Amino acid sequence: MTHDSSASPLIFGGAAQSPRAALPTLPPLALYIHIPWCVRKCPYCDFNSHTASPVLPEEEYVDALLADLDQDLHAVYGRELSSIFFGGGTPSLFSAAALGRLLKGVEQRIAFASDIEITLEANPGTFEQEKFVAYRALGINRLSIGIQSFQEEKLKALGRIHNGDEAVRAAGMARQAGFDNFNMDLMHGLPDQSLDDALSDLRQAIALKPTHLSWYQLTLEPNTVFWNQPPTLPEDDTLWDIQEAGQALLAAHGYAQYEVSAYAQPGRAARHNLNYWSFGDFIGIGAGAHGKLSHPDGRIVRTWKTRLPKDYLNPAKSFKAGEKALTNDELPFDFLMNALRLTEGVESRLYPERTGLPLESLAEGRREAEQSGLLQVEPSRLAATERGQLFLNDLLQTFLS
Repeated sequence: MTHDSSASPLIFGGAAQSPRAALPTLPPLALYIHIPWCVRKCPYCDFNSHTASPVLPEEEYVDALLADLDQDLHAVYGRELSSIFFGGGTPSLFSAAALGRLLKGVEQRIAFASDIEITLEANPGTFEQEKFVAYRALGINRLSIGIQSFQEEKLKALGRIHNGDEAVRAAGMARQAGFDNFNMDLMHGLPDQSLDDALSDLRQAIALKPTHLSWYQLTLEPNTVFWNQPPTLPEDDTLWDIQEAGQALLAAHGYAQYEVSAYAQPGRAARHNLNYWSFGDFIGIGAGAHGKLSHPDGRIVRTWKTRLPKDYLNPAKSFKAGEKALTNDELPFDFLMNALRLTEGVESRLYPERTGLPLESLAEGRREAEQSGLLQVEPSRLAATERGQLFLNDLLQTFLS
């Protein structure tokens, strides 16, 4: 996603946009906290992550995170947090003491919803039973465990530091630590992966009974080792077979697909993810974190923080690297790029509520998408058809002219 201004204004639905209204209500508010260090950088990873030194600057980084949050507080006065997500990097490299001080500092600044969801990303190689019991005691109530594969040769190809046995044990350790809600990240389309390989991984994950599975295809991203030295990936026909068979297997075991690569047991969809895809608000703190905040006057502003940890920790430098207020021309695409990733889409009323623009501003693009069989013909919802989910870029293109 780019935050740069377009060279020329975009027109949606074939006509200029109506004036934007003040927002009748503000959307739910979440907090994303980026912890940018990993034991080792994976060759496929394009996230803002950096190899950790033997001693992490935990205290300094927590101080910086709270100071960063202080600078965003004026924009969220009186609101409460519905979810918090610790992403990375590998947040589980941080001690429970550091995360506890951080969470206490956050709660002193912004009220927590009574049913707040607090997710921590963790890798099997960083699982320590005592540490995870302590995390749970802090109020962290959801884990997202980066498995990727259970097969040794695949893990080695992906540059992962854990092995298959550690991946299996991680699920049991999460439960023993008190986590009854956890996600597992699993990749498919791995180097030289067969259909049987992919389904074996998926069956192993399902057997561990996570409440949520993020099952997504490996893609080669710029500025990664794999981009510069591409491995041999499965043919398109094999990738299609894996996708179809895997989705059927997940559905048969009670995992409903609610987003392009997210599957959950009933009532266990990630609230943080749902808020993001339904154009909710989120503060982003930490090196390279992104945020999006709505204002009562109708302004919607995206922000991004300085990427390098050494710059983020430098008191002489600003936390904020940039910000951009979305224009009327950019808002429809920005909204739909998120909402149409959801399998069931969103209620149509959410578009004017979250953007301040009238639903009619989508009319022409909506008709074209419906006629192309990419968008469901359902006045009360904005949702892709099955074909539209497969060709999401084509669907979004109908709203650009």
